Amino acid sequence: MKIAIYPGSFDPFTNGHLDILNRAAAVFDKVIVLAAVNSAKKTVFTQEERLAILKECLKDIPNVEVDSYSGLTVDYAKKVGASHIIRGLRAVTDFEYEFQLAAANRFACEDVDMVFFMASGKHSFVSSSVVNELRRNGADVSSLVPEPVLKAYEKKGL
Repeated sequence: MKIAIYPGSFDPFTNGHLDILNRAAAVFDKVIVLAAVNSAKKTVFTQEERLAILKECLKDIPNVEVDSYSGLTVDYAKKVGASHIIRGLRAVTDFEYEFQLAAANRFACEDVDMVFFMASGKHSFVSSSVVNELRRNGADVSSLVPEPVLKAYEKKGL
């Protein structure tokens, strides 16, 4: 069974994330969406809220699971028997960071490969921070995020 990990802060989970995940789910037997635990990062949604949002957004994709982990992603991958880490690329600016991350992950664990999916054109500008900034300033982000994210924003009064 080919298992992949799709890590990220997912604050919030966007339609760009969903696009990459759907494509990864068609390639791998199982994909684990791994909500990163990073106490140094200021997030809009708590870890518990992000996990609940992810579970709601992904409940209809049968070979996708949701989890969280606070250590190195490659350590989690080894723990669950994953052979690949999924990453999305929106633009050339993402490539340099992802290239360094791939090298660091390869250094930490040679048995886990990074797999990159290019963002679809309509999602190439979408990042969680852009979505949060648009939402804070009153923009309609309904075309950028799944419905459970909109409900979570409303619940928080954003």
